[in-house]
Amino acid sequence: LISHVSDLNFMNAVYCVGNYEEVFVGDNSNRGMNQINNGTGMLYATPFGELESGGNDLRDVDAINSGTLLDDIRKRGSLNCGVVGFDGDIATNLDGLSKAYCRTLAAGLFNGDYEAVKFLPFLHSNNVSFGALNNGTIDILAGVRIEQEYDFASSTSLQGFQFSTPYFYGNERAGDDVSFFSLATREDDVIFSSFVNCVSLATIYAQEKGVQKMNSEEMPSVLIFGRDFRWALRDAVAYSGSYGQIYKKYFKNVAAEDRGRNRLNNKGGPQFLSWSFSMIFH
Repeated sequence: LISHVSDLNFMNAVYCVGNYEEVFVGDNSNRGMNQINNGTGMLYATPFGELESGGNDLRDVDAINSGTLLDDIRKRGSLNCGVVGFDGDIATNLDGLSKAYCRTLAAGLFNGDYEAVKFLPFLHSNNVSFGALNNGTIDILAGVRIEQEYDFASSTSLQGFQFSTPYFYGNERAGDDVSFFSLATREDDVIFSSFVNCVSLATIYAQEKGVQKMNSEEMPSVLIFGRDFRWALRDAVAYSGSYGQIYKKYFKNVAAEDRGRNRLNNKGGPQFLSWSFSMIFH
């Protein structure tokens, strides 16, 4: 039996069926979003669907969410957010952006109270920072580079982790390991992970729909997480504004046309890139 993901030979899949281009069925000249992204905008909000659908009785939804991490954090009154530090020219900007997403999440959790968050800094995205997430020292880890290594449970006593929709993309070439930065949560609580992803998506959705701080009431209400979180997305965007507003705050000197992948993909442009697999094979 396979006991660890590192024991799997992923190359067997490629050997058997080929790469994506070989698998793709259809007109290769008209793939739309089904193409490798080489640096154009990748911000795309997956459709929310029926967020307002809470079933026939919202008490049932509240009961399902009772005892979850989402419920526990709400009762505690504050969010514990780990933030990974960065090196290089974008360090200060990306650090600020990561903390902004923690505050945006706090605003969604606590009726607009974006200050209801405690930060714990980490020097690197590694087993120390993910260990703190794993053992419950922090509820969420911001500023992490998405890596398949941490998507799976490991033999080092780390469970698998969920990664939200990325809020920042690196400018590496598609042939290299492109950096995706997102919010990481524990895999054992699907409801909280889903809530985090909804809030992350909400900032991109707001950008797509022309919603900013001043008209945040146009964000959809949410009943799938229970009555306490009905206005979570509105509260989140009321603090943060749209993705463009957040980005501009921390990357003041970057012109809109120079944002690379950190632009809307609202014209059906290429959307495919793979996460880093490097550590899985070590």
